Amino acid sequence: MSSILTNTSAMVALQTLKTINANLSKTQDEISTGKTVASAKDNAAIWAISKVMESDVAGFKGISDSLSLGSSSVAVARKASETITDLLTNIKEKIVASQEENVDRAKIQTDIGALRDQIASVVNAAQFNGLNLVKGTDDVRVLSSLDRAGDGSVTASSITVARQDLTTQAGVYGTGTSLAANATILGGASAVTSSGNTAQITFAATWAANDSATLTVGGVDVSYTVQTGNTVTDIAAQFAGSINALGLAGVTASNTAGVLTITSLRAFEGLSVAQTSVVAGSGTSNITAVNGAAPSLPNTAAASTISQRAETINFSTSAAVNEGDGYKVTVGAGSYNYIAGKGETMEDVAKGLKAAIDSAGLVGVSTKVTQNATTKQWSLNVDNDGSASASLAFATTGNAGGEASGGLFGLDGIDVTTNAGAQAALANIETMIQTSIDSAAAFGSAEGRIKTQSSFVSALTDALKTGIGSMVDADMEEASARLQALQVQQQLGIQSLSIANQSPQSILSLFR
Repeated sequence: MSSILTNTSAMVALQTLKTINANLSKTQDEISTGKTVASAKDNAAIWAISKVMESDVAGFKGISDSLSLGSSSVAVARKASETITDLLTNIKEKIVASQEENVDRAKIQTDIGALRDQIASVVNAAQFNGLNLVKGTDDVRVLSSLDRAGDGSVTASSITVARQDLTTQAGVYGTGTSLAANATILGGASAVTSSGNTAQITFAATWAANDSATLTVGGVDVSYTVQTGNTVTDIAAQFAGSINALGLAGVTASNTAGVLTITSLRAFEGLSVAQTSVVAGSGTSNITAVNGAAPSLPNTAAASTISQRAETINFSTSAAVNEGDGYKVTVGAGSYNYIAGKGETMEDVAKGLKAAIDSAGLVGVSTKVTQNATTKQWSLNVDNDGSASASLAFATTGNAGGEASGGLFGLDGIDVTTNAGAQAALANIETMIQTSIDSAAAFGSAEGRIKTQSSFVSALTDALKTGIGSMVDADMEEASARLQALQVQQQLGIQSLSIANQSPQSILSLFR
């Protein structure tokens, strides 16, 4: 049945043409925008995921800028540390030259002063965009990543760069918790005296002719064979004479009523004294080191050591050292302190106190830092040679809550115009050089980590962009082919609709 009111063929052709035109419009949009998912109506889920990832890409762009800034700041600090190391090495050369007495130490000191001023200039200039990593102790954080969890929450990650204080400031001694128990004076001495320590040797009265004995003093053997008629006093006198004839530095021997007393004035070195042999008869030899106190009789000790003249401060092997922990040593009328910085140890405290005392230039006072090979305990030894005073007050204490001393504390106090100053400076400059080397190494490590993270962020950003593209970007080859096909379909649809619209015209022929 034909109808002029309802043209089914035209309706079908029209619907088909509409579908073709819709697909053609979509394909044209894909080609013009380059995306298959350009808005939420195209694919809500994919669009939402892509937008989250696009926001992460934008965030990582900011992180990349942060890493570039951090890398530049650390690079400046590293270069400054390396330069300071070179300058300190130059100072060491001057200090070594000053060890020779036949030099113009005043001119050497002038050169050291110029190098010291240059170090201060480098420290002050080592900043990037106002950030100086070689002054102060506060850590600096460089934004390094945005970490997205499965639940969608985001947290920021950062690389911590520890400041390396290379200033020479003295720090501020605190008034917080007492740390006195962490630094104790060996034997509880309250003064540093110039008197030597002693060992007393007593001999039994039963020696016979041709009996012999050997003592070892400072690694050197001294022997004596008893002659007929010798008394204990004679034996002690013979040993005293033989020991004095050895010419051991800082060592003397004397005889008092048959008691042999060996005295050592060695500042930082103990003196071994041992009975190594007794030969023949009933002769016996007894020895003890009593450091000036009379020996108890009978004495049966076989060996001993005369302790160093210097007094010793022992530092705790178990106590932690926190930033701001200050330790103070009183020598004579003055007190000298060192305040620990972040990450320091008792070794740093001992060396810092040494630098503080040495910087004071006390006449006759010298210092040395040692570590016990067995217990690993660090000690500060303070000696008085008596050239200024036979006895100097001596005490130590500590308090928390201070402001840390600079990493090159003591540099300002280097003075090589005297023998004592030149000798003290040699040990202290080694500590400072190691500090600057450690600082440069720490900055180098941080800079390497930042560069690695920067490379990773760049690669990660590219990977995210690729992932987003695979979800929302149009396949242009496919879109092009589809466009051609749809254009042909559109032409055919128009032709089909045209034919369908002509069907009612054939009905007119029935009325002719």
